[in-house]
Amino acid sequence: MTKERGLGMASVETNDERQLLESVGAVLEGHFLLSSGKHSGVYIEKFRLVERPEVTVRLCERIVERYRAEGVQTVAGPTTAGAILAFEVGRQLGARAIVAERSADGGREFRRGFRIEPGERVLVVDDVLTTGGSVRSTVEAARALGAEVVGAVVLIDRSGGRGDAGAPYWAVIEVDEPAYDPEECPLCARGVPIVKPGSSLR
Repeated sequence: MTKERGLGMASVETNDERQLLESVGAVLEGHFLLSSGKHSGVYIEKFRLVERPEVTVRLCERIVERYRAEGVQTVAGPTTAGAILAFEVGRQLGARAIVAERSADGGREFRRGFRIEPGERVLVVDDVLTTGGSVRSTVEAARALGAEVVGAVVLIDRSGGRGDAGAPYWAVIEVDEPAYDPEECPLCARGVPIVKPGSSLR
């Protein structure tokens, strides 16, 4: 069983970033298996943000303000929400937007005719960073094609600044919630049922 925090809609101008997440129902409490393999009592459902275009556009404006002077030619994001962010950041920067999909080896790759020229300045964007796996694999895929990765940015960093994005990274919102290895999870020790978001969460 999961519980949402917050019901209303806060302005994206708020200085209380946690309040923004709670106001759109993005903060869930329970026992969750994260995509990183770790467990947590709090899950950030990024789709509660990206389903609201007016919020997503304003958050992307913050990204654009930070990277406008970096000469970004292409914005790359991993599927799925990262692709939405890449589109909007690219639109605001007047840059191209491309999508990195999962590869057979568990990493990321650019398919569907997406190309990167050697030396092309690429900004990598993603939704939530816990350990940094999807961001890092997108950075690696871009560099493998010869990109100059100018940075990586995420909407939400829940690593407490300890994530590894494979490049210097910046987060629009920082949420420091503990995540546990399964064998050290106190929720498992108490027998709390675990939920894998994206499957039986809704």
